Amino acid sequence: MSKREQLKKIEEEAKKCKKCPLWKTRKNVVFGMGNPETKILFIGEAPGYNEDLKGIPFCGKAGEVLDLLFSSISMKREDIYITNIIKCRPPGNRDPKEEEIEKCREYLEKQIEIINPEIICCLGRHALKYIFKKYSIENKKGISAIHGKVFEKRDIFSTIKIVAFYHPAVAVYNPEKLKILKEDFKILKEI
Repeated sequence: MSKREQLKKIEEEAKKCKKCPLWKTRKNVVFGMGNPETKILFIGEAPGYNEDLKGIPFCGKAGEVLDLLFSSISMKREDIYITNIIKCRPPGNRDPKEEEIEKCREYLEKQIEIINPEIICCLGRHALKYIFKKYSIENKKGISAIHGKVFEKRDIFSTIKIVAFYHPAVAVYNPEKLKILKEDFKILKEI
C-alpha cells in the first residue's frame, strides 16, 4: 500500500472519530494534505474557521502567510505535507486542550510514521510542545526564545531535525513578525 493510500485510510478513520466532544461542532475533519513522499512535515495546532469549512489545512489568512513564506524560499505546498495536532476545530478558535490532543494524537502519530520525515517544522507553541515531548527534547524556553532554531534527535537508525517557527497567524495580527518568519524560514533552505 502506498503512503498516499495509507494516509487516506487513516483519514477515513479520523472522519468517523467521536473520541472527544469536538466532533459535535465540526463541519469537516481537517486531516492534512500535501506530498506524502516529502521529507518535510509541517505541523500546526488546530484547524480554524476556514479550515473547518473547507477541510483544508491553512486555507485562511494564516495560510496566505504560510504560502508567502513558502514562496520566499522557492517552495510550494506540493513540496511538503501539512497537518495539525488535532483534526477538528476548537470552538471560537481557542487553543486545543490537553485531553483533545491526547484523544487525537494517534492520527498525527500515524501520519509521522507513514511520512517518515527528516524535518518536522512546528508552527506555534502547541505543535512545538507536542513534538518536543514526543522526541524527549528538554526545553524550558518559550517559542519566542527558540523560533528559527533547529533541534536534532538521533537514534541508532536516523536523525530527525525539528524546527521551531512562530505560527503564521502571528503575522496576520502583527505584520512586523512577517520579517522574522521570513528570516526563520531561510533555515529550511540551509538544512
